[in-house]
Formats: sequence, structure tokens, C-alpha cells
Amino acid sequence: MPALVLALLALLVLAPLAQAADPLVVGHRGASGYRPEHTLGSYELAARMGADYIEPDLVSTKDGVLVTRHENDITGTTNVADHPEFASRKTTKVIDGTSITGWFTEDFTLAELKTLRAKERIPNIRQRNTIYNGRFHVPTFRQVLALRAKLSRELGRDIGVYPETKHPSYFRSVGLPLETPLLAELKRARLNRAGAKVFVQSFETRNLQALNRRLQVPIVQLLDAKTLTIPDGSGQTYGQLATPDGLKAVAKYADGVGPSKDYIVPRDAQGGSLAPTSFVRDAHAAGLVVHPYTFRAENSFLPLELRFGADPAAYGNIFKELKQFFALGVDGVFTDNPDIGVAARG
Repeated sequence: MPALVLALLALLVLAPLAQAADPLVVGHRGASGYRPEHTLGSYELAARMGADYIEPDLVSTKDGVLVTRHENDITGTTNVADHPEFASRKTTKVIDGTSITGWFTEDFTLAELKTLRAKERIPNIRQRNTIYNGRFHVPTFRQVLALRAKLSRELGRDIGVYPETKHPSYFRSVGLPLETPLLAELKRARLNRAGAKVFVQSFETRNLQALNRRLQVPIVQLLDAKTLTIPDGSGQTYGQLATPDGLKAVAKYADGVGPSKDYIVPRDAQGGSLAPTSFVRDAHAAGLVVHPYTFRAENSFLPLELRFGADPAAYGNIFKELKQFFALGVDGVFTDNPDIGVAARG
């Protein structure tokens, strides 16, 4: 074999795999840096800011309707505590091995949830968002899909949707599986088809393996902290999934991975960035796209060297962080600030 050919082959093996031509910008819980998360106002703003996809997290009501909340405990993201008629429903449950006291979506019918209003999750960091407290209700997944269709027509581009099943094993254990209504809503919106702008994601593995046989859209395996055990009875840790062999196993049922940022750029004990890992290269070698989470503008979420001043709520250099990850070859990003994500992508 000619020496030039050998040299070119070596470069292909050793060089970083190229990023997607246009990495995706996913509005994490909508544009949650500017509006209370998982509200129609947050999703709409994300789309108008240029997000390619909006991300609704899905949990179930008592009557089996999918609504969008980051977890089934609605204590911190709604005004349920201000409703005396629901005071008796405050309870303690064990969710994925953790004891939680609060109010839970599966104890409310959809009609009851619709009497509540959303509020800002982290008011000490996002005080400006609190002016929107009480303005938005808890939307259903169907309402989010309808908004997606409306905005796609208005904006002249197809807005994608990136739903996540939250605590699927838990919901299955209480007789409210998430997968069946998810498939039904996607079918109703004509989105369970090849080429539809949809990704389906989960922190669990077994539900994604089952969905792989029923979905015609890409699947993304989310990765939590490396030492945590996946809460689906598989016995695996997320760190095991993130090895080269683990990623090859993921590729048998998924099309991508959604790691926390530290899988790609770890941090030291002081919060400063360390050298990038081989994660992006390893995932690409397994045939998986890489969509890390979560890019947030405030100092409290940024590595030490990208913070501006000491105020945890002040904006730091998220632009530089995004640029770094794009340069490392990621195929998309989850961000609370989709306008900055679009600008950094260029």
C-alpha cells in the first residue's frame, strides 16, 4: 500500500471526528433561562429564539395524561402549596431510591392540575423569571405538540420536539406507564415516522430498549453521574455505559447519547475545567451522536475560569463554553439560553 494512503488512513484514525455541520440547539425545558420551565411561554420563546428543538419532560397525571414537568414532585415548580384544598395530598414517596416529600402529579387529575400555575424553580438565581410566576399553567404533551405545529407554520421552519420520559420504572410500578401515551401522542401528531424532527430520551435503559421496537424516530440514552446506578433494575452504572464497550452496547438500541458536560470536559475540585476526555470520539466511533447537557449562562453553573465576578446569578462566559464544546465535535447542546446557543453556533 502506498505510503501516502497509509498516512491518510492514520490521520482518519487519530484525528478527532468532525462535528455535525450544524450542531443542534435544544431549548432545555424551553427557554428556561428566561421563563419558568416547562411552560408554553418557555417553549414558544425557545422556538422564537431559534432553537431547533424544544424539550418537554414527561410525567403522568392520575388519569394517565402526559404533562410536562421535570419530575413528578410539583412542589418547587407550581403554586400547589398555596391551594388549601390540596393540603392533604402532601405525602412522602420513594422515587428511584430517594425519599421525597411533596405533591406528586400522579395524585392529581388533569383537571385538578390545570387549577395550578407554574413558578420559577430557582428564584434566587433567576429572580427576573419570577415576574412570570402564576402566568402559565402546567401544559399537556398534546398542547406542546400543538404549539410546535403552530410555531412551525408561523416561523416557516420545522420545530423539533425532544421528549424525555421521567421516572418510567416508577410510573410503570404505579400502573401509569409513560410509553403507551407517548407513542399515542406522537402518532396522533403524525410524528412517529422516519424523518420526523423528534428524539426520544430517557435516563433509563430498559424502556428505551422496548421503545426501540416501536419508534421510528431516533432514541437518545441520557447519562447521569458516573457512579449512579441506573434506576431500572439493570444493575449498571452510567459510568459503565460511557466506556467504549458500553457505548457500543448503547448503539444497539439508541442513536445518540446525552451526557452531562463533565463526561466531555471534567472539572477539578475547585470547579475549574480539566482537559477534554475522549468521550465524543468514543461515542462517534460507536455510531452515536452526542448531545451534552446543560449549558446555562449564570456563574453558578459555569466552570471557574469562565465566571465573571462573584455573584452566582450574574452571567459568565457561556459563549466561550459553548464554542469549546462545538469545537470538540458535539452534535448538539441542551441549553437554558437558546439564543446564546444559536449565536455561539454561528
